[in-house]
Amino acid sequence: MVAQRLNVGVIFGGRSGEHEVSLMSARSILAVLDPSKYTVIPIGITRKGAWVTGSDAGATLAALEAQRENELSPAAFLPDTAHCGVYRLEPAGREQVLRLLAALDVVFPVLHGTFGEDGTLQGLLELADVAYVGAGVLGSAVGMDKPLFKDVMRANGIPVAESTLIFRSQIEKDPDGAIRQAEQLAAYPLFVKPANLGSSVGVTKCRGRSDLVEGLLDATRYDRRVLVERGINALEIEVSVLGNEAPQASVPGQIIPADEFYSYSAKYLDKGSRLVIPAPLSAEKTEEVRDVAVRVFRAVDCAGMARVDFLIDRESGQVFVSEINTIPGFTRISMYPKLWEASGLPYPALVDRLIELALERKADRDRTEHEYGRAR
Repeated sequence: MVAQRLNVGVIFGGRSGEHEVSLMSARSILAVLDPSKYTVIPIGITRKGAWVTGSDAGATLAALEAQRENELSPAAFLPDTAHCGVYRLEPAGREQVLRLLAALDVVFPVLHGTFGEDGTLQGLLELADVAYVGAGVLGSAVGMDKPLFKDVMRANGIPVAESTLIFRSQIEKDPDGAIRQAEQLAAYPLFVKPANLGSSVGVTKCRGRSDLVEGLLDATRYDRRVLVERGINALEIEVSVLGNEAPQASVPGQIIPADEFYSYSAKYLDKGSRLVIPAPLSAEKTEEVRDVAVRVFRAVDCAGMARVDFLIDRESGQVFVSEINTIPGFTRISMYPKLWEASGLPYPALVDRLIELALERKADRDRTEHEYGRAR
């Protein structure tokens, strides 16, 4: 018998500063989804938050890339367990009606940053009771929020760099006080980051007060909460984690950025950045970062996939956790899939495995009872 193909809804784009990164990741994933196993239902989200779909995945992606959303049909996803699927808005006389485009077996979110990686989309998918790739509401929200993530790491005895949280309202009403708070943290350099964003969007390395002022103002463009972190002269190391309740860690890789740090430009625009896989670490240090990566994954109740980023102090050798990315960059040249490829799991097989993990987690969720006191 031929196995029935799964209907896989791939969601990409999004109302985030990482919109373009999402499109790059989606293009790579769509290219390896085996048509003998999967029927792909493309779901694009524009920069303004409109849900759209096209005649096929390639057309939908191309229209979003070219900002020609008028070529696409309005779409909707209902948080209704009885009508889980993608709907297309179609004209019907003088009115418009929602017509089911396809029911969904599993959703593959490829949305980096806010409104995709922060638990908001995951909450919608939970309401619809559909299987989906990646972390749930809790793991996504904690992993996305840098200050909260650091608090959870400290509670679990996992070392992170010293930091302080400053609110946009503080920066606007009392800039001198915000500067004093940041400078009391540590000597320069300091790093300023939006609390909830990835791909180094809005991140500034501050070598002095003028940089700090500029960095604080820039970060407030992207978030109402701003994290200031002590700078560390460090090796930048990343480890990919895969699994649900029995996660496994890949070999570690080292980032050698073209910029002073792994900025947005160094990640996606400047071709001078290099990935060294496996990272040139001792056997002991390799096992340490792999062990800590799994501990981080479990501490935030992650699922499916995550990339854990580390800073290793060049002088002391101390390992600090920088962050966890629950929907890491997923192009063929991104660190997450490249680390698994170096660990023996090729890109197409990795995508298949993530879908399997999503279905496994959904089956486990289905065992949970949501009614009490009802006769069995």
